[in-house]
This record gives sequence, C-alpha cells and structure tokens, in this order.
Amino acid sequence: MGHEDHIHQHVHSHDHSHLVEAGSIGRALVIGIVLNVAYAAAEFGVGLWQGSMGLIADAGHNLSDVAGLLLALVAVKLVQKHATAQYTFGYKKASVLISLVNAVILLAAVVGIVWESVRKFFNPEQVEGWTVAVTAAVGVVVNFISARLLMGGKEHDLNVKGAYLHMILDALVSIGVVVSGVVISLTGWNFIDPIIGIVVAAVIVYSSWNLLTASLRLAVDGVPDGIDMDKLVRDMESVEGVSEVHHVHVWALSTTETAITAHIVVNDMSRSDAVRAAERRLLGRSGISHATLEVETHRGDACGECC
Repeated sequence: MGHEDHIHQHVHSHDHSHLVEAGSIGRALVIGIVLNVAYAAAEFGVGLWQGSMGLIADAGHNLSDVAGLLLALVAVKLVQKHATAQYTFGYKKASVLISLVNAVILLAAVVGIVWESVRKFFNPEQVEGWTVAVTAAVGVVVNFISARLLMGGKEHDLNVKGAYLHMILDALVSIGVVVSGVVISLTGWNFIDPIIGIVVAAVIVYSSWNLLTASLRLAVDGVPDGIDMDKLVRDMESVEGVSEVHHVHVWALSTTETAITAHIVVNDMSRSDAVRAAERRLLGRSGISHATLEVETHRGDACGECC
C-alpha cells in the first residue's frame, strides 16, 4: 500500500461520521441558496416594477448573503476532500479561514446598514408602503426557513453558525422593513426606517461577535470553545496507570474537528496500549477526535520551551 493510499484509509476510518453529517449540512445549504436566490430575483423584479430603490438595494444585500452561504458550502466540500501526501490534513483548515471571512462579511454588512441608516435619518426617503412590507414579509419567511434548516448544525460548525447568522440577519432586516413600511404607511413617520436599521445592526454585532473571536482563535491554532485545558489534563491524569500528563497541545483541524498531542507518563510501560485506549475514549467524550499520544516512563525535555 502506498503512502498516499495509507493516508486516505486513515482519514476515511476517522472521518466517516463527519462526512455523513457534512452531507446533510451541504443539502441544507444548497436549499438555502436556491430559496434566497429565487427571493432576491423576485425582490429585484418587484423593486423595478414599483420603482423602489429600497427593495432593489435589499435584493443586492440578499445576494451578498447568498455569497456567505456559498462560502459555507465550499467549506463543507473542502472538509470532505481526502488528505494527500502534500496536504496530510486534507483541506480542513480552509473551513476555519472561511468562517473568519464569513464573520468579517457579517460585520461589513453592519457597517453598510449603519451608514445607510444614518444617511436616511438625515435625508428621509419615502417608503413604498404596503407593497414593500408584503415583499419584505416574504423575505422573513424565506430566511427563517433557511435558518431552520441550518439550526441543527450551528452549534457544531462555525461555518454553519455563520450561515445561520446570515439568515437571521436577513430575517431581522426584513422584519425591520415590514415594520417601517407599515408604520410609515399609517403615520408618514419616515424616520422610523433608519432607527430600525440601527437597532438591527446592534443586534447583528451582538450575535456575531462570538463568531468572529472564535474564528480568529481557531485561525491561530488556539483552543476551541468548550474545552477547559486544566480540567482536560486533570481528567487525563486520572486514568489508571498515569502519573502525569504534559506537553499538551489542543487545536482545531477544522470547524468541526479537534486534535491533541500529549506526552503521558506511566508507571508501567507494559500497560501503554491500555492507557492509550483509555485516554482516547476520554478524549472522544470531550469532542477530540484526533489524538497523538506519546507514552513514556519519565518526563522528558525534548520539547524545550514549547511545553
């Protein structure tokens, strides 16, 4: 068996469950993309028909969010690609970089919304009333359906969380357009529109900040959310036959997979295989799927300052 075939076999044995999950997420993303492209096209058509620059602009905004969904889909597909002799972890890390791009896109959308809201506040524009409100209400339904499809995977994959936040963002923007359209139609208070836009922007910043910070941490090989290093080491040292655990490094292989390397000091080297098996079971319960464990009978200093 060649080196590259061995890599393929190794990856397949460890990642089958991830590929199955990625397949269902990929389908949800494709459905979301189709729904949102169709809605953006319809919104653009209504905007042209009614002469509404607001609807035309929002259609463009929806297309930018479709770009976010496409990025998430690309990340899912890259994670499924096999490792090679040149890329021994495959393309998993690309999913982390894409989650970072998605977070930046979300915050860039906030800047755009605030800029436009401030402009409208000082230069109020007439909103096309009920037609705009009804069209935006359809957008609310489309985006909530898309978000619902992604809800199951958002806690386990930063890219899915990013796509989910994109859909919630669009839904909030559309709700704001519905409310402002109705209120302005009934009262003529055009200043309501930019105020709602700024409120929506604040909600987006609050909900997407964790996505940005988590993506940045994973991009520089920081410890993923949900892992307490002190507790993890204590748990590893509680395994029977282990006297010490050191040189521990934990990082994200992708937005869904976590790896660890560690040195394990044992009292009896004959139990090294049993210790490794017990440690891997413990790490698996902590969500760490790739473990490289070096068993030794005394603490070594080979790693120098990296320890």
